[in-house]
Amino acid sequence: MNHQTQPSAVNFAQDADGIVTLTLDMPGRSMNVLNPELTGPFAEALKRIESDAGIKGVIITSGKKEFLAGADIEGIFAMKEPAAAYRLAEEYKGFLRRIELCGRPVVAALNGTALGGGLEMAMACHYRIAIDNPKAKFGLPEVKLGLLPGGGGTQRLPRLIGIQASLPLMLEGKELRPDQAKQQGILNELVKDRDELLARAKAWCLANPKPVQPWDDKKFKWPGGDSKSPANAQMWAIAPSMADAKSYGNYPALTNIMSCVFEGGIVDFDTGCRVESRYFADLVVSQVSKNMIGSLWFQLNAINKGKSRPEGFDKSTVKKLGILGAGMMGAGIAYVSAKAGMDVVLLDTSQEAAEKGKSYSAGLLDKAIKKGRETAAGKSALLERIRATTEFKDLEGCDLVIEAVFEDRAIKADVTKKTEAVIPSTAVFASNTSTLPITGMAQASVRPDQFIGLHFFSPVDKMPLVEIIVGAKTSKATLAKGFDYVQQIKKTPIVVNDSRGFYTSRAFATYIMEGMALLLDGQHPRSIEMAGLQAGMPVGPLALHDEVSLSLSMHVMEQTRKDFAAEGRAYVGHPGEAVMVKMAKELDRPGKKAGKGFYEYPANGQKSIWPELTRHFPLSKQQMSQQEMMERLMFAQANEAARCYEEKVVMTVADANIGSIFGWGFAPHQGGALQYINAYGVARFVKRAEELAAKYGPRFKPAAVLLDMAGSGKTFA
Repeated sequence: MNHQTQPSAVNFAQDADGIVTLTLDMPGRSMNVLNPELTGPFAEALKRIESDAGIKGVIITSGKKEFLAGADIEGIFAMKEPAAAYRLAEEYKGFLRRIELCGRPVVAALNGTALGGGLEMAMACHYRIAIDNPKAKFGLPEVKLGLLPGGGGTQRLPRLIGIQASLPLMLEGKELRPDQAKQQGILNELVKDRDELLARAKAWCLANPKPVQPWDDKKFKWPGGDSKSPANAQMWAIAPSMADAKSYGNYPALTNIMSCVFEGGIVDFDTGCRVESRYFADLVVSQVSKNMIGSLWFQLNAINKGKSRPEGFDKSTVKKLGILGAGMMGAGIAYVSAKAGMDVVLLDTSQEAAEKGKSYSAGLLDKAIKKGRETAAGKSALLERIRATTEFKDLEGCDLVIEAVFEDRAIKADVTKKTEAVIPSTAVFASNTSTLPITGMAQASVRPDQFIGLHFFSPVDKMPLVEIIVGAKTSKATLAKGFDYVQQIKKTPIVVNDSRGFYTSRAFATYIMEGMALLLDGQHPRSIEMAGLQAGMPVGPLALHDEVSLSLSMHVMEQTRKDFAAEGRAYVGHPGEAVMVKMAKELDRPGKKAGKGFYEYPANGQKSIWPELTRHFPLSKQQMSQQEMMERLMFAQANEAARCYEEKVVMTVADANIGSIFGWGFAPHQGGALQYINAYGVARFVKRAEELAAKYGPRFKPAAVLLDMAGSGKTFA
């Protein structure tokens, strides 16, 4: 009789010594995920193990490149009832409990990444061995989707490595390399390859016939103490307020994870697991997790799989890249491109400026060496790929050239002509402009079909997004090449149509402009900054404007006014502009770079709001509620994103949401600018926007697309 009911998902193999190897290998998938297709045959295999006394040990491994990715997010996203989510968590935990209580030694032979439910399964095994591959990752990253580890992770990890060591891993969703996971005590052993992995796993099974999990041992003592121990009691007194100070209560997963660990630290293991299932169910049905999974899982995956890339073009790679301008942006682009293995020509007007741009990479590499992420050999190899020069002829043979010079049309036109004179006829020319329309700049090009916008964000090495701008004449082949380059440097591409400010600069500007409008309305600067932070933005609007620099905003505004005049169009200013002009021109406080803006920047102290601000912008007797200010800041951005979608500047909901989160830090817990409208309710958003428009001006009038959607009951999908 053949017990392999579904040999495809879980392969059962028993050797002469009675050691069973269970190989997880789901058919038709590149990764193993936890769903009934896997857990069904796994349960069958467990039943066999439990009932066969001849089986002396079990090795769990994977037939895929990675071990196990974790839960089936689609199934969790579809859940509306807490009871169903509770049942799901309890079923998986029951299943893992059977692994650890089956009376045989069970070893997790981790051939690759084990995250979330994958690591929870490994922790339910009595011993964990992994191949020492620096690309493999181990961790419990559920918090990044607004969830918590629901398969016993909040109970096993603290009992394995201690409460204080485990909390940051779960609260930040940290992913560890094998050597870090071993150092933390999550992995027991590292080996060099698969043969050694399976041999060591078998040897451990034979040497440990009666293993017991630490938490099932009557003499179990918590490493570092349980929740009541003095060292931990002190931490519990401050940890929740520290988490809240960073998250402003926008991420319920943080509170729920801490609650699971705290309560689990005063009860037995099985009770702790039930506690975890309840907190898990609470998060599964929350709006925050629906927002985050929808955007940061489904929409992000669709983008990364090339949803916005034109079809019918072979994948291209850039071997040699030219960069014009070795300032902050050019230097950052040089670093990420050289890191991806490209040869880079970094060109500036003086050799000194070009070398300074190259030294930016050296500085980043030195920091990476200090943290153990880079070697001296790796540093010199990367730096060798960057050539600092002043000669345009060095651009010969480039597949792609990115212009990152000053935001001035004449300068950009000049470098375009000089570059096109030497690069191959097949090469793509890209501009890193953040505001100037691409179609206009492409007029300086002899091949406007090969001209595109690649808008990077600062600092380039940290920011995950690149906005690809398609001009009126940009060909689909050029767009495909631009898309491939962005993925080659491991960034997320969004595709937008050409228009003033494109998508991200245009929608982002509404946040800082509304911050200034609030200041003009006599609101306290500290309350304005807090409203931004409480709404989930990474930085308050005034501090952010200091970072961007008011002088740059002034330059953009003046350029826009000139362009409107040239086109014979009427320019309608934003009320916040009056604040900008007063700050930058009259008061000579252009921002952080100058050491003075809305904030003071003492050389050796923390920045603080400029004390004179309320003298120049007197406080109103009527201070608005925080909620009103938060809504003004968020509605300004979301409504502008909807207008961009309506005008087909941004073409997909996914690009709009991911672009807002990755591009300018739009509140991640809201799932992006358009998802904010979905969650608020389109009809309710329209009604509230109309109220704000009546009170504060026509800039809040809801976008026409929202009026249509409210009437037909549609949402952004």
